[in-house]
Amino acid sequence: MYTGKTEQPCCLCDDPDTAARIDIPPRAVQLLKNSGPIAWRDIEGEVSIHFCESDWEVVRDLVLETGMTPLPRCNVARASFVLREDFEALLNDTRDEPNQRPLEREMLADADRVVREYGDADSLHSERALVEARVVRWAMEELDAVDGEPGVEA
Repeated sequence: MYTGKTEQPCCLCDDPDTAARIDIPPRAVQLLKNSGPIAWRDIEGEVSIHFCESDWEVVRDLVLETGMTPLPRCNVARASFVLREDFEALLNDTRDEPNQRPLEREMLADADRVVREYGDADSLHSERALVEARVVRWAMEELDAVDGEPGVEA
């Protein structure tokens, strides 16, 4: 079984021709539709979700104008991510659960910086980066509230 990251179709409509991508932390997979069977703790690196051109316009408006996250409508089966190899089954050995907090802290710090700097005359951040930043921040806030964990510090 191949567990590497691949390009995926639009996570909303399954259109193979995508125009935009946003990356979210592995723990945010829990917020995607049909995520129950996904072992999100075994994901290595960020999770990418892709959008076709028409759905990207809807997502952009939803995030920037309405202040809502698109994640609950995104199908996890269309997300792109890398699963760690299953050495436990191969070697009959148990490995420690990977610590994804450093990646979460890095992604949240990047998101905070993009939100803070967006619109400045010197800023090189795109509108896509702002959408991604807001989605990452909202996802981490929601997950930390649900998990009862303190917020991820930047």
